[in-house]
Amino acid sequence: MVVRSIMVLSALLAACPAAADTPPPIETQSSAVTAGLVDPAAEVLTLEEEDNRRLTIPVRIDGIGPFDFMIDTGSQATAVTREINDSLQLRPAGTAMLVGMASRRAVDLVEVARLDIGSHTITDLSAPVLEREHVGADGIVGLDSLQDFRVLLDFREQTIAVEDMREQNASSRGFEIVVRARQQLGQLLITDAVVEGVRATVIIDTGAQASIANNALRDRIRTKRAADVTTIDVNGVDLVGQMSLMRELTIEGLSLTNVPLTFAEAPAFDALGLTDVPTLSLGMQHLALFDRVAIDFANRRVMFDLPRDLARAMRAARRGGQSFRF
Repeated sequence: MVVRSIMVLSALLAACPAAADTPPPIETQSSAVTAGLVDPAAEVLTLEEEDNRRLTIPVRIDGIGPFDFMIDTGSQATAVTREINDSLQLRPAGTAMLVGMASRRAVDLVEVARLDIGSHTITDLSAPVLEREHVGADGIVGLDSLQDFRVLLDFREQTIAVEDMREQNASSRGFEIVVRARQQLGQLLITDAVVEGVRATVIIDTGAQASIANNALRDRIRTKRAADVTTIDVNGVDLVGQMSLMRELTIEGLSLTNVPLTFAEAPAFDALGLTDVPTLSLGMQHLALFDRVAIDFANRRVMFDLPRDLARAMRAARRGGQSFRF
């Protein structure tokens, strides 16, 4: 019997810089809709912040719920927790090898006949069963449920819009930065980022709190070892890495400065064939620096919307032929 592998990049960090503070949700029409960033007919859901800083949305499984699931662009598969499975008694669907940031471990699979995210319905999923204490939510909405969609995270208003791009025009209007990505095993990879002068591949990982890079990037940068930090992956296994402060990370002319990265040799990078390619997984601590981030799986693009004052400064820098740093 062949046991398939499933990658879940996300990790919880026991010691890492806190994500940027975000304001509470507001009860007015989403500015992403009024600004034309999403279709007026798109459903805008409120993100909730769990005690461990997980941002979740309500979903229903086989018509039951709602349950609090996080959108995780670092996970190949939609997953449920053991507590949800015990409650719903989902049908067993075999086993799989779950590849986390720190480990590989066999997990049970269950059948999810129907998953409802707002008005969107995904059917016939085989979902790994994870422990809630390692996920930080009732479950994960993974890449197998997102391939036809654009996910727009609005950190300013704490909302999320999930649009079916099979029914929409692929517009990027209103975003300061639009990055083309290539797809590999369901992941969208940005391949033209530069860290400390070294070209690197970037994975956008909305399920991870902090950003993790592989040792291939560390060796090219030749950074000095810094503070040890411990990550706990979705299998509950510790991974000890070394956190260093990068002076600059540049994507499409936008440079983030003083970027903390944790370097570790993670099985998940190996599963993507990126062990020897300088690579980093960009987590929520850096994604939340933007006003909005849109991940368009259907059209293989990642789009970033800066706070208004920074957007004006970036446009001025571009007119002068310069890159913009913040």
